[in-house]
Amino acid sequence: MPDGQQEDLMTASLEQAAQGDAAAFAQIVSSHQAMVFSIAWHYLQDRSLAEDVAQEVFLELYQNLTAIQSASHLTYWLRRVSVHRCIDLARRRTHRREQAMDGLPEPATQNAIADPVLMARLRETLDALPEKQRMVIILRYQEDLGPAEIAELLRMPVNTVKSTLHRSLDDLRRKLARKLGDLRYAIF
Repeated sequence: MPDGQQEDLMTASLEQAAQGDAAAFAQIVSSHQAMVFSIAWHYLQDRSLAEDVAQEVFLELYQNLTAIQSASHLTYWLRRVSVHRCIDLARRRTHRREQAMDGLPEPATQNAIADPVLMARLRETLDALPEKQRMVIILRYQEDLGPAEIAELLRMPVNTVKSTLHRSLDDLRRKLARKLGDLRYAIF
């Protein structure tokens, strides 16, 4: 279906949901839940916390349906609220949740990581970045958003996003080089 038709259908669903149509709201959630969950999971690295954030975001959406003006405004609004909820939650958390390994299912091996040690170090190093720097990296490389979109979501100037991205990547390179010793990997 062409983008214009999808946007029209989503705008119609928004209008119906604002009038109390539960099926229309369910369609909105179904269409956007992967995006909201993806932002939360990549930032928080905890499935249950990401699900909680997604639930809070959609509850807030339900409470503010009349403020959403179009399908593109909906996507922007969901991203912005998701980003800010994740940052707020990360600031409030004093420690990471731990889960017993006994109850976890065996991981599926769909895509093998070329170097699991490097990926683990990269994840550790990324998690050590300040909240906004980490969110800029996640929005750029996991959500594939451009600097202008990130600037709009985080309410920062585009040049600030670019410099934050540049500085964050430099920090990651430096910290990874220290963690990995003399090994040099072409990550970025």
